[in-house]
Amino acid sequence: MQQVVLVIHLMLAIALVGAVLLQKNEGGGLGMGGGGQGGGMGGFMTGRAAADLLTRTTAILAAGFICTSLVMAILAGKNRESKSILDQPAAVIEQPATPAVPAAPVAN
Repeated sequence: MQQVVLVIHLMLAIALVGAVLLQKNEGGGLGMGGGGQGGGMGGFMTGRAAADLLTRTTAILAAGFICTSLVMAILAGKNRESKSILDQPAAVIEQPATPAVPAAPVAN
């Protein structure tokens, strides 16, 4: 189940990156020209129709990406059991062994 959700998640991520990269830059931050009124689509769609379609597609892909992220987080934590350090018995501290007495020096 996790592998299926992961594959869907990766496909959504790749599609989301593609949809974001296809959108027209409206800021003009680098001073590059925006092109003609057709938006480079060859007259297939008007600029506004292409923007609406890409915006809607991006929103749907983003919602799917978030949903699969939540599903993967739920599946990952499903088999965990909560543990507390307070539930464990206290560790017994052992008394240190008495130090060994050094041997008496040998006289020549």
